[in-house]
Amino acid sequence: MRPVRLGLAAALLLIAGGPAAAWEAPPGKPLGKPQRIVSLNLCADELLLRLVRPERLAAVTWLAHDPRASTVADRASRVPVNHGTAEEILPLNPDLIVAGRYTTRVAVGLLRRLDAPLLELDVPQSVAGVAEQIRGLARAVGEPERGEELVADLLSRLDALPPAAQGPRPTAVVLRPNGFVAGSGSLVDEILSRAGLENMADRLPLGSQGALPLEAIILGGADVLIVDAAPDAPPSLAVALLHHPALKALNHRVRTLSLPTRLWTCPGPQIAEAAERLAAARKALP
Repeated sequence: MRPVRLGLAAALLLIAGGPAAAWEAPPGKPLGKPQRIVSLNLCADELLLRLVRPERLAAVTWLAHDPRASTVADRASRVPVNHGTAEEILPLNPDLIVAGRYTTRVAVGLLRRLDAPLLELDVPQSVAGVAEQIRGLARAVGEPERGEELVADLLSRLDALPPAAQGPRPTAVVLRPNGFVAGSGSLVDEILSRAGLENMADRLPLGSQGALPLEAIILGGADVLIVDAAPDAPPSLAVALLHHPALKALNHRVRTLSLPTRLWTCPGPQIAEAAERLAAARKALP
């Protein structure tokens, strides 16, 4: 086996919703474009496959190949996969490893101790944070212009959403796997607002994330339930709730909208499509 060379003196990076740190080259070496990039996180897959050519990616996660979870499955098909273990990553001799702040923590901990060229992505809770994360990762991979293109397209599509009508907005609640909903201060909350919908979860003391009982949904008077009810969607408690007798009795009042979770599981350019679908559904409401 060829030796693993991970002696880059790069600092650990954390790109959050605010200003992002710049990628630093090791002392005495010029700043360049990483050519053997490894991703340990689906959301990193989503961004990297939009920012760089597939041949610059040594591996992405296995989820990137699954069209039920990934919006870049077609691009990812040309890239080898990993399952988030350090044993898989080290032999690839990467010059940049992109991980998520809350995933593959065992592997990240080991890679950190080995002084690997590691960059960690946070989870932005706003559109502005998404834009900054795209720009920060684009700088890290040496593609700032491509990053600006992605941000410009995202913002222009969001700005082009049809304005909501005057008066009270229709209320909506997003049911995710295990019955979790997105509350105030979350990216989903901002997307709903931009689409002209009021997030019903804002009325409850959930914070940005929490579980919402079916009784609260019924008594809260939601106009729209947003779930991933596509035939190929993975089974979840959110979809099972749709078959509850109490909810079926409200079919005349509550509209169900199926929106693939892959469009807003990760904070990236694909959230524009989620907002566009939501805005179209809101416009179609009586």
